[in-house]
Amino acid sequence: MRAAVLHGTRDVRVEDVPDPRITEADDAVVRVVAAAVCGSDLWAYRGLTPLPRPTRAGHEFVGTVEAVGPAVRTLRPGDFVIAPFSVSDNTCRNCRNGVHTSCDRAAHWGVPGPDGRAMDAGQGEAVRVPLADGTLVPTPGPPPPGLIPDLLALCDVMATGHHAARIARVGRGDSVVVVGDGAVGLCAVLAARAAGAERVVVMSRHPARQALAREFGATDIVTARGREGVAEVRRALGGPADSSLECVGTDLSLRQALGTVRPGGHVGCVGLPLGITRFPHRDLFAGNLTVAGGSAPARAYLPELLRRTWDGALAPGRVLDGEFPLHRAADAYAAMDTRRVIKALLRP
Repeated sequence: MRAAVLHGTRDVRVEDVPDPRITEADDAVVRVVAAAVCGSDLWAYRGLTPLPRPTRAGHEFVGTVEAVGPAVRTLRPGDFVIAPFSVSDNTCRNCRNGVHTSCDRAAHWGVPGPDGRAMDAGQGEAVRVPLADGTLVPTPGPPPPGLIPDLLALCDVMATGHHAARIARVGRGDSVVVVGDGAVGLCAVLAARAAGAERVVVMSRHPARQALAREFGATDIVTARGREGVAEVRRALGGPADSSLECVGTDLSLRQALGTVRPGGHVGCVGLPLGITRFPHRDLFAGNLTVAGGSAPARAYLPELLRRTWDGALAPGRVLDGEFPLHRAADAYAAMDTRRVIKALLRP
Protein backbone atom coordinates (compact mmCIF):
# COMPACT_ATOMS: atom_id res chain seq x y z
CA MET A 1 0.00 0.00 0.00
CA ARG A 2 0.98 3.68 -0.21
CA ALA A 3 1.74 5.96 2.74
CA ALA A 4 3.41 9.28 3.51
CA VAL A 5 6.90 9.02 5.00
CA LEU A 6 8.83 11.97 6.42
CA HIS A 7 12.51 11.63 5.50
CA GLY A 8 13.88 14.94 6.73
CA THR A 9 13.45 18.69 6.59
CA ARG A 10 10.74 19.49 4.01
CA ASP A 11 11.11 16.02 2.54
CA VAL A 12 7.80 14.11 2.48
CA ARG A 13 7.51 11.13 0.15
CA VAL A 14 4.60 8.82 -0.62
CA GLU A 15 6.07 5.32 -0.76
CA ASP A 16 5.16 1.67 -0.87
CA VAL A 17 5.00 0.24 2.67
CA PRO A 18 3.89 -3.17 3.98
CA ASP A 19 0.15 -3.76 4.10
CA PRO A 20 -1.15 -3.77 7.69
CA ARG A 21 -2.33 -7.07 9.11
CA ILE A 22 -3.68 -8.43 12.37
CA THR A 23 -0.71 -9.39 14.54
CA GLU A 24 -2.26 -9.27 18.03
CA ALA A 25 -5.63 -10.51 19.20
CA ASP A 26 -6.79 -6.98 20.07
CA ASP A 27 -5.80 -5.42 16.72
CA ALA A 28 -8.02 -3.98 14.01
CA VAL A 29 -7.17 -2.98 10.46
CA VAL A 30 -8.81 0.25 9.31
CA ARG A 31 -9.09 1.34 5.68
CA VAL A 32 -8.47 5.10 5.77
CA VAL A 33 -11.18 7.31 4.28
CA ALA A 34 -9.60 10.64 5.24
CA ALA A 35 -6.51 11.77 7.13
CA ALA A 36 -5.13 15.16 8.12
CA VAL A 37 -1.87 17.03 8.44
CA CYS A 38 -1.44 18.55 11.90
CA GLY A 39 0.40 21.70 12.87
CA SER A 40 2.56 19.57 15.16
CA ASP A 41 3.62 17.52 12.09
CA LEU A 42 5.29 20.69 10.85
CA TRP A 43 7.82 20.76 13.70
CA ALA A 44 9.69 17.77 12.24
CA TYR A 45 8.92 18.89 8.67
CA ARG A 46 10.64 22.19 9.39
CA GLY A 47 13.58 20.50 11.10
CA LEU A 48 12.71 21.90 14.53
CA THR A 49 12.47 18.49 16.20
CA PRO A 50 14.89 15.60 15.58
CA LEU A 51 14.02 12.90 13.08
CA PRO A 52 16.60 10.10 13.46
CA ARG A 53 15.09 7.92 10.74
CA PRO A 54 12.41 8.05 8.01
CA THR A 55 9.09 8.02 9.84
CA ARG A 56 5.50 7.25 8.84
CA ALA A 57 3.42 10.41 9.19
CA GLY A 58 -0.02 11.31 10.49
CA HIS A 59 -1.96 10.89 13.72
CA GLU A 60 -5.45 11.94 12.59
CA PHE A 61 -7.59 9.58 10.51
CA VAL A 62 -11.07 8.17 10.09
CA GLY A 63 -12.07 5.12 8.13
CA THR A 64 -13.79 1.76 7.88
CA VAL A 65 -12.87 -1.35 9.84
CA GLU A 66 -11.68 -4.09 7.48
CA ALA A 67 -10.68 -6.79 9.95
CA VAL A 68 -10.53 -7.38 13.71
CA GLY A 69 -8.58 -9.74 15.93
CA PRO A 70 -10.33 -12.48 17.91
CA ALA A 71 -10.23 -10.48 21.18
CA VAL A 72 -11.96 -7.39 19.76
CA ARG A 73 -15.49 -7.10 21.16
CA THR A 74 -16.87 -3.64 20.35
CA LEU A 75 -16.05 -3.38 16.63
CA ARG A 76 -16.79 -5.35 13.52
CA PRO A 77 -15.85 -5.09 9.85
CA GLY A 78 -17.79 -2.32 8.13
CA ASP A 79 -17.92 0.00 11.16
CA PHE A 80 -16.91 3.58 10.48
CA VAL A 81 -14.48 4.70 13.19
CA ILE A 82 -12.67 7.76 14.51
CA ALA A 83 -9.09 7.31 15.70
CA PRO A 84 -7.84 9.64 18.46
CA PHE A 85 -4.26 10.81 18.11
CA SER A 86 -2.91 8.26 20.59
CA VAL A 87 -3.54 4.60 21.39
CA SER A 88 -5.02 3.63 24.75
CA ASP A 89 -6.61 0.61 26.38
CA ASN A 90 -9.46 2.64 27.99
CA THR A 91 -9.27 0.39 31.07
CA CYS A 92 -6.17 1.32 33.10
CA ARG A 93 -6.33 3.69 36.07
CA ASN A 94 -5.20 6.69 34.04
CA CYS A 95 -7.81 6.03 31.36
CA ARG A 96 -10.50 5.59 34.01
CA ASN A 97 -9.43 8.99 35.36
CA GLY A 98 -9.91 10.47 31.89
CA VAL A 99 -6.22 10.88 31.03
CA HIS A 100 -5.99 8.50 28.09
CA THR A 101 -2.81 10.11 26.74
CA SER A 102 -1.08 8.77 29.88
CA CYS A 103 -2.47 5.26 29.46
CA ASP A 104 -0.24 2.54 30.90
CA ARG A 105 -0.11 1.07 27.39
CA ALA A 106 -0.09 4.35 25.43
CA ALA A 107 1.43 4.38 21.97
CA HIS A 108 1.62 6.96 19.22
CA TRP A 109 1.11 6.64 15.49
CA GLY A 110 4.29 6.41 13.45
CA VAL A 111 6.70 5.79 16.34
CA PRO A 112 7.76 2.53 18.02
CA GLY A 113 5.14 1.18 20.42
CA PRO A 114 5.64 -0.47 23.82
CA ASP A 115 6.67 -3.68 22.03
CA GLY A 116 9.41 -1.85 20.11
CA ARG A 117 7.73 -2.26 16.73
CA ALA A 118 7.14 0.77 14.52
CA MET A 119 3.50 1.83 14.50
CA ASP A 120 1.51 2.48 11.36
CA ALA A 121 0.38 6.08 10.87
CA GLY A 122 -2.69 7.81 9.55
CA GLN A 123 -1.46 9.35 6.29
CA GLY A 124 -1.74 6.15 4.30
CA GLU A 125 -4.22 3.79 2.75
CA ALA A 126 -4.73 1.59 5.82
CA VAL A 127 -3.62 1.31 9.47
CA ARG A 128 -3.11 -1.49 11.97
CA VAL A 129 -4.71 -0.25 15.19
CA PRO A 130 -3.57 -1.95 18.41
CA LEU A 131 -5.85 -1.96 21.45
CA ALA A 132 -8.70 -1.41 19.02
CA ASP A 133 -11.53 -1.65 21.57
CA GLY A 134 -9.94 1.01 23.76
CA THR A 135 -8.75 3.29 20.97
CA LEU A 136 -11.32 3.47 18.19
CA VAL A 137 -14.74 5.12 18.52
CA PRO A 138 -17.41 3.92 16.07
CA THR A 139 -19.97 6.31 14.66
CA PRO A 140 -23.72 5.54 14.95
CA GLY A 141 -23.76 4.52 11.29
CA PRO A 142 -22.10 5.30 7.96
CA PRO A 143 -21.62 9.08 7.87
CA PRO A 144 -22.74 11.19 4.94
CA PRO A 145 -19.76 12.43 2.89
CA GLY A 146 -20.23 16.01 4.02
CA LEU A 147 -19.73 15.02 7.66
CA ILE A 148 -16.30 13.41 7.10
CA PRO A 149 -14.26 16.62 7.70
CA ASP A 150 -16.15 17.31 10.93
CA LEU A 151 -15.47 13.78 12.21
CA LEU A 152 -11.82 14.01 11.18
CA ALA A 153 -11.43 17.23 13.17
CA LEU A 154 -12.47 15.34 16.32
CA CYS A 155 -9.33 13.15 16.21
CA ASP A 156 -7.16 15.95 17.56
CA VAL A 157 -7.81 19.65 16.94
CA MET A 158 -11.41 19.84 18.19
CA ALA A 159 -10.60 17.62 21.16
CA THR A 160 -7.59 19.82 21.93
CA GLY A 161 -9.56 23.06 21.66
CA HIS A 162 -12.21 21.53 23.91
CA HIS A 163 -9.50 20.53 26.39
CA ALA A 164 -8.19 24.10 26.47
CA ALA A 165 -11.61 25.46 27.40
CA ARG A 166 -12.19 22.74 29.98
CA ILE A 167 -8.91 23.15 31.85
CA ALA A 168 -9.20 26.95 31.72
CA ARG A 169 -12.62 26.60 33.40
CA VAL A 170 -14.47 28.61 30.79
CA GLY A 171 -18.05 29.17 31.90
CA ARG A 172 -21.20 31.07 31.09
CA GLY A 173 -20.73 34.81 30.71
CA ASP A 174 -16.91 34.63 30.72
CA SER A 175 -14.49 36.59 28.62
CA VAL A 176 -11.84 34.48 26.89
CA VAL A 177 -8.68 35.17 24.90
CA VAL A 178 -7.51 32.59 22.36
CA VAL A 179 -3.80 32.84 21.56
CA GLY A 180 -3.26 31.19 18.19
CA ASP A 181 -5.32 31.12 14.99
CA GLY A 182 -4.43 27.66 13.73
CA ALA A 183 -6.87 24.78 13.67
CA VAL A 184 -6.60 24.23 17.43
CA GLY A 185 -7.13 27.90 18.21
CA LEU A 186 -10.15 28.09 15.93
CA CYS A 187 -11.61 24.97 17.52
CA ALA A 188 -10.95 26.55 20.93
CA VAL A 189 -13.24 29.39 19.82
CA LEU A 190 -16.01 26.84 19.17
CA ALA A 191 -15.34 25.21 22.53
CA ALA A 192 -15.35 28.48 24.45
CA ARG A 193 -18.64 29.57 22.92
CA ALA A 194 -20.15 26.15 23.56
CA ALA A 195 -19.11 26.50 27.22
CA GLY A 196 -21.04 29.77 27.44
CA ALA A 197 -18.35 32.41 26.98
CA GLU A 198 -19.86 35.82 26.21
CA ARG A 199 -16.77 37.44 24.69
CA VAL A 200 -14.05 35.58 22.77
CA VAL A 201 -11.00 37.51 21.60
CA VAL A 202 -8.78 35.82 19.02
CA MET A 203 -5.21 36.97 18.49
CA SER A 204 -4.71 36.65 14.73
CA ARG A 205 -2.96 38.46 11.90
CA HIS A 206 -4.42 36.45 9.02
CA PRO A 207 -7.65 37.73 7.38
CA ALA A 208 -8.96 34.31 6.27
CA ARG A 209 -8.47 32.89 9.75
CA GLN A 210 -9.99 35.97 11.33
CA ALA A 211 -13.08 35.51 9.16
CA LEU A 212 -13.47 31.85 10.16
CA ALA A 213 -12.90 32.74 13.82
CA ARG A 214 -15.80 35.19 13.64
CA GLU A 215 -18.00 32.57 11.97
CA PHE A 216 -17.10 30.21 14.82
CA GLY A 217 -18.19 32.81 17.38
CA ALA A 218 -15.25 35.14 18.04
CA THR A 219 -16.44 38.58 19.07
CA ASP A 220 -13.14 40.45 18.77
CA ILE A 221 -9.88 40.20 16.81
CA VAL A 222 -6.53 41.50 18.07
CA THR A 223 -3.59 41.68 15.66
CA ALA A 224 -0.95 43.18 17.97
CA ARG A 225 1.54 41.14 20.00
CA GLY A 226 3.55 41.62 23.17
CA ARG A 227 2.69 44.51 25.46
CA GLU A 228 0.72 46.22 22.71
CA GLY A 229 -1.35 43.05 22.24
CA VAL A 230 -2.06 42.84 25.97
CA ALA A 231 -3.15 46.49 25.98
CA GLU A 232 -5.38 45.97 22.94
CA VAL A 233 -7.09 42.97 24.56
CA ARG A 234 -7.77 45.01 27.70
CA ARG A 235 -9.18 47.89 25.64
CA ALA A 236 -11.47 45.50 23.74
CA LEU A 237 -12.78 43.84 26.90
CA GLY A 238 -12.62 46.78 29.27
CA GLY A 239 -10.05 44.84 31.31
CA PRO A 240 -8.27 41.48 31.30
CA ALA A 241 -10.01 38.25 30.37
CA ASP A 242 -11.33 35.61 32.75
CA SER A 243 -9.51 32.84 30.88
CA SER A 244 -6.84 32.52 28.23
CA LEU A 245 -6.38 29.56 25.90
CA GLU A 246 -2.78 29.10 24.72
CA CYS A 247 -2.87 27.12 21.48
CA VAL A 248 0.62 27.56 20.00
CA GLY A 249 3.29 26.29 22.41
CA THR A 250 6.03 28.92 22.18
CA ASP A 251 7.55 31.14 24.85
CA LEU A 252 5.93 34.20 23.25
CA SER A 253 2.46 32.63 23.11
CA LEU A 254 2.66 31.53 26.75
CA ARG A 255 3.62 35.01 27.91
CA GLN A 256 0.86 36.49 25.77
CA ALA A 257 -1.68 34.18 27.40
CA LEU A 258 -0.48 35.01 30.92
CA GLY A 259 -0.49 38.73 30.20
CA THR A 260 -4.08 38.87 29.00
CA VAL A 261 -5.79 37.11 31.92
CA ARG A 262 -7.08 38.75 35.11
CA PRO A 263 -5.68 38.10 38.60
CA GLY A 264 -7.19 34.85 39.81
CA GLY A 265 -7.91 33.82 36.23
CA HIS A 266 -7.23 30.59 34.41
CA VAL A 267 -4.90 29.68 31.56
CA GLY A 268 -5.26 26.50 29.51
CA CYS A 269 -2.07 25.54 27.66
CA VAL A 270 -2.53 23.00 24.88
CA GLY A 271 0.04 24.08 22.30
CA LEU A 272 2.80 21.48 21.85
CA PRO A 273 5.71 23.13 23.72
CA LEU A 274 8.66 24.26 21.60
CA GLY A 275 11.43 26.53 22.85
CA ILE A 276 9.91 27.46 26.22
CA THR A 277 13.10 27.93 28.24
CA ARG A 278 11.79 29.30 31.53
CA PHE A 279 8.40 28.88 33.12
CA PRO A 280 7.31 32.23 34.65
CA HIS A 281 6.52 31.09 38.19
CA ARG A 282 6.80 34.61 39.60
CA ASP A 283 4.09 35.89 37.26
CA LEU A 284 1.79 33.07 38.34
CA PHE A 285 2.47 33.74 41.99
CA ALA A 286 1.94 37.50 41.68
CA GLY A 287 -1.32 37.11 39.77
CA ASN A 288 -2.75 34.14 41.66
CA LEU A 289 -3.14 32.49 38.28
CA THR A 290 -4.16 28.92 37.69
CA VAL A 291 -2.32 27.34 34.77
CA ALA A 292 -3.20 23.88 33.52
CA GLY A 293 -2.16 22.10 30.38
CA GLY A 294 -1.11 19.01 28.61
CA SER A 295 -1.90 16.66 25.79
CA ALA A 296 -5.66 16.47 25.30
CA PRO A 297 -7.23 13.10 26.23
CA ALA A 298 -9.09 12.95 22.93
CA ARG A 299 -10.42 9.46 23.59
CA ALA A 300 -12.12 10.70 26.76
CA TYR A 301 -13.85 13.53 24.91
CA LEU A 302 -14.76 11.68 21.71
CA PRO A 303 -18.15 10.24 22.77
CA GLU A 304 -19.47 13.69 23.74
CA LEU A 305 -17.95 15.47 20.75
CA LEU A 306 -19.18 12.77 18.36
CA ARG A 307 -22.73 13.04 19.70
CA ARG A 308 -22.77 16.81 19.24
CA THR A 309 -21.23 16.58 15.77
CA TRP A 310 -23.58 13.81 14.64
CA ASP A 311 -26.55 15.87 15.84
CA GLY A 312 -25.33 18.95 13.96
CA ALA A 313 -24.62 21.08 17.03
CA LEU A 314 -20.86 21.13 16.38
CA ALA A 315 -19.20 21.57 12.97
CA PRO A 316 -15.42 21.99 13.27
CA GLY A 317 -14.59 20.56 9.84
CA ARG A 318 -14.22 23.96 8.19
CA VAL A 319 -10.71 24.23 9.63
CA LEU A 320 -9.83 21.59 7.00
CA ASP A 321 -9.80 24.12 4.19
CA GLY A 322 -7.45 22.36 1.77
CA GLU A 323 -8.01 18.90 0.28
CA PHE A 324 -5.31 16.84 -1.45
CA PRO A 325 -5.05 13.28 -2.77
CA LEU A 326 -2.59 11.16 -0.80
CA HIS A 327 -0.03 11.14 -3.61
CA ARG A 328 0.24 14.93 -3.17
CA ALA A 329 1.04 14.76 0.54
CA ALA A 330 4.18 16.85 -0.01
CA ASP A 331 2.01 19.62 -1.48
CA ALA A 332 -0.31 19.42 1.53
CA TYR A 333 2.60 19.91 3.93
CA ALA A 334 3.98 22.79 1.86
CA ALA A 335 0.57 24.50 1.78
CA MET A 336 0.35 24.36 5.58
CA ASP A 337 3.97 25.39 6.01
CA THR A 338 3.37 28.57 3.97
CA ARG A 339 -0.05 29.21 5.58
CA ARG A 340 -1.92 28.86 2.31
CA VAL A 341 -4.29 26.53 4.15
CA ILE A 342 -5.19 26.23 7.82
CA LYS A 343 -5.27 22.44 7.82
CA ALA A 344 -4.91 19.93 5.00
CA LEU A 345 -7.16 16.91 4.44
CA LEU A 346 -5.71 13.90 2.59
CA ARG A 347 -7.81 11.42 0.62
CA PRO A 348 -6.14 8.03 -0.06
